[in-house]
Amino acid sequence: MPRQKIVILVGSTSDIPFAHRIENFLKEARFPVRCEYRVGSAHRNPEKLLADLKGYEQSKDKIVYITVAGLSDALSSVVAGYTTNPVIACPPDIEKHGLPKIFSTVMTPKGIAVSLVPEPENAALAAVKILALSNPSLKKAVQKHREKVKDAVAKADIELKKKEVHELEREHVEHAEDT
Repeated sequence: MPRQKIVILVGSTSDIPFAHRIENFLKEARFPVRCEYRVGSAHRNPEKLLADLKGYEQSKDKIVYITVAGLSDALSSVVAGYTTNPVIACPPDIEKHGLPKIFSTVMTPKGIAVSLVPEPENAALAAVKILALSNPSLKKAVQKHREKVKDAVAKADIELKKKEVHELEREHVEHAEDT
C-alpha cells in the first residue's frame, strides 16, 4: 500500500528551523502524515536534486512536496517541472525580500505549477488537504481540525462579548456614582 508523506526540500540547512514549523503543526494538529526532509539545490547541485526526485517519482508513495528555499527560488520550479506531484513553495524570506521573492517563486512557465503558501503551518495544512483527497480517514482529521478552528472563533467571540458587557456594566456603575 502506498504511503502518504510530505517531502520537505530545503535549499540549505539554514532553512531547517523554518521548515520544522511544518512538521510541528502536523504533530500539534494530530495529522497522521509523515514528513521527510531533504537538502536540494537547483543551483549548486542540480544532479543530486534530480536524482532524489527520480527516486521519489519511482516510488508508489503519495507525495506532496513543500519547498523551502531562500533567495532565488529555482528549487520550487525545478521540482514542479520534474515531478507529477503537487509542489507548494514556502519561502522562509518572503517578508525580507517582498515582491521580488514572490515573483522568483511564482513566475514559472506555462505548465509548471507551483503554489505559494508563505506560512509553514498553512503549507502543511494545504499538503494534508491534498493528501486527504484520496484518504477518507485523513479527510475526517481535516474536518475535525476545521471544527476546532471554527470553535476557537466562536469561543473568542463569546469572550469578547462577555468583556464588552462587563465594560458596559462598569461604565454604568461609574456613571451612576458620578451623578
